[in-house]
Amino acid sequence: MKRAAWAAAALGVAALTSVAALQAAAQAPAPAGPTDAAPDPLGEKTGGATTVWATGQNAFSFPAANLTDPERTRFVIGNSFFKRNWVEAPASTKARDGLGPNFLARSCGACHLFDGRGEPPPWKRGISDQEPLALLLRLSVPGSDAHGGPKHDPVYGDQLNTAAIQGVKPEGRVRLRWQAIQGRFADGTPYTLQRPEYIVDRLAYGPFAPGAMISPRIAPQVIGVGLLEAIPESEVLANAEAQAALPGPIKGQPNRVWDVFAQREMLGRFGWKANVATIAHQTAGAFHGDIGITSAQFPDETCTPRQKDCLAAPKGSRNGQPEIDAKTLDEVVFYQATLAPPARRDIQDPQVLRGQRLFAQAQCAVCHRPTYTTAEGPFPRLTSRALQGQTIHPYTDLLLHDMGEALADGRPDFLANGRQWKTPPLWGIGLIKDVNGHTRLLHDGRANGVLEAILWHGGEAEASKQQVLKFGEADRRALVKFVESL
Repeated sequence: MKRAAWAAAALGVAALTSVAALQAAAQAPAPAGPTDAAPDPLGEKTGGATTVWATGQNAFSFPAANLTDPERTRFVIGNSFFKRNWVEAPASTKARDGLGPNFLARSCGACHLFDGRGEPPPWKRGISDQEPLALLLRLSVPGSDAHGGPKHDPVYGDQLNTAAIQGVKPEGRVRLRWQAIQGRFADGTPYTLQRPEYIVDRLAYGPFAPGAMISPRIAPQVIGVGLLEAIPESEVLANAEAQAALPGPIKGQPNRVWDVFAQREMLGRFGWKANVATIAHQTAGAFHGDIGITSAQFPDETCTPRQKDCLAAPKGSRNGQPEIDAKTLDEVVFYQATLAPPARRDIQDPQVLRGQRLFAQAQCAVCHRPTYTTAEGPFPRLTSRALQGQTIHPYTDLLLHDMGEALADGRPDFLANGRQWKTPPLWGIGLIKDVNGHTRLLHDGRANGVLEAILWHGGEAEASKQQVLKFGEADRRALVKFVESL
């Protein structure tokens, strides 16, 4: 099957042209020593001509390297509205008032600090007294809405907002309790994972509805999302087709979701369950749900009928118009779409090259597909032609996979079931510590680093995890170093 050829780049070998060749190469033993791995043919440019060479705290905050000067001006304007705080209404700052009534954060940048990744409260014995900021709880009840998406909790809506403006009660409080899980690698080396338990109390409007389902979601880094949006849908569907033809349990599935901008069902690409199709929908939805800012697409406040104080709260000072106007929202969408992925590091390091081979041997590259060529995105006015025709290396298939019971949230989201999660892109993963000062991974930040994230894998990825459990210490270090070079 010709679509199997995409895995060749991750293997560092000549292009594969059949499923049998892909299987044989992936199952071949890693080279005996770190110096005999072939050079990586993918190079440093993760985002093609958009790539920036950047490390440090601002590594995720640069515009695509090939933007025009007028586009860089748009980028700066969008950056301002992404990172600056919104304020309560009424206020003299007419362009930025309308915060709440209920909200999680006062700006997009509060959760995506330095355009990076959020983290849960740190582990401690007992119940953490620190409430999460960049981690939200999605809410739903059995059934689906008019577009096939999750049905909102009738009391609290589609997420629990833990902050509110003056005169309005926060919806509730979230705290974490961590449970230690012990294990050992095949060589006897012990490891400890931390499983989070979420405690919700101080509910302001009574209990959740019967059968309410809760799913934690951490804010991911924002780099390269415009390039992911420009991957042809046919390529994502080809990933599912190629995996279906392979023997074994890895069978990714696309999600199909409703997009409020396109007013039609589209392929899901964003969110931890691929439950959002476009950056525009993701952005307007986050303004609405996380900050309480209305738009033309989400014109009503998130207050439910039970929340009388929320319903009575003042609105933004725009004469009855949405609290963020279409032009400003467009600039924020453009800003995110044109955030550049940083270049890879240490690509000729022998340990990195050995880790690359081990990554393929464990079949990680089946889901974390390395390479695509971008086309035009769904809304050309909200992005740049500079993103088109780029050879990119995000390491994702954008498909849903059953990740096992240990990671299951039990909550459906459009076509995603309660055990499925989207394969996250891996580019930039080694710079999260530089940008955000931590290494928390997975949908709720429970994993402290790459190796812990792998050890949480189950379901379709159980066999891959078992291979990694058999790796010796040197191989484990090499695998992590390769992933952190991406």
